[in-house]
Amino acid sequence: MTDEVVLRLRGAGMSFGERTLWSGLDLDVRAGEFVAVLGPNGAGKTTLLKAVLGQQDLTAGTIEFLGQPVHRGHRKIGYIPQQRLMEQGTPLRTRDMISLGVLGHRFGLRRESRDERARIDALVDEVGATAFATAPVASLSGGEQQRARVGQALAAQPALLLCDEPLISLDLRHQRGVTELIDSQRRAMGAAVVFVTHDVNPILDVVDRVVYIAGGRFTIGTPDEVLQSSVLSDLYGTPVDVIRTMGRIVIVGSTEGSSAPGDHDHAHHAEADLDPEGPVR
Repeated sequence: MTDEVVLRLRGAGMSFGERTLWSGLDLDVRAGEFVAVLGPNGAGKTTLLKAVLGQQDLTAGTIEFLGQPVHRGHRKIGYIPQQRLMEQGTPLRTRDMISLGVLGHRFGLRRESRDERARIDALVDEVGATAFATAPVASLSGGEQQRARVGQALAAQPALLLCDEPLISLDLRHQRGVTELIDSQRRAMGAAVVFVTHDVNPILDVVDRVVYIAGGRFTIGTPDEVLQSSVLSDLYGTPVDVIRTMGRIVIVGSTEGSSAPGDHDHAHHAEADLDPEGPVR
């Protein structure tokens, strides 16, 4: 991690009608830093990523990427979406999917140049996809598909990598594999990572800081600073216990009140009930 600020938010706020997801958010994300964004369904985690991508305008404050206002489609921002299985019959091969990150709209319109071909082959190898490079993406497991998406996101050697719950629906082995892949690439490239997740446990060993959003409020700090009973009780406005057991973090909270996290480990399985106003994440 260096002192270079890749992403800067000042007084950032996001509201929909009378509902405020978060406001007054000041955040500097530095090159090589791994920041996890946590919170219940409806807290505005994915909306934060959309704002950084230039897909959703802030209602207050500013966002800068490498010292400039953010805009849609910036090549130096990589994006890994939630894991969604491809429909059977989709002809796109693994290598084709990764090459989209290199060729963009030019894919399929001409032959790859020698440099482009070398770059695509290197990405296929880096994400561990060589064994299934020519296989249709729809035939791959969820973890293999996510490896292809990581390769696509890394194609432009991004300064910032945005990850929107990329481990969802993956088994523990594939969660570990994808996490290690993202972590190794951010260390090799010096890229900053902003990683939205319901479950901090698979990434706990690689996270530098946590942004925890709940009930229109937020707190920022290291995992040890934020994932404490006193801190989350204050954030949720209700008693919350944070238990560390067998190397995992378990959060146990009162089910009374609209913003309590419920009784669950940090996967936030119970928080679907906390989103009374729709699927804003």
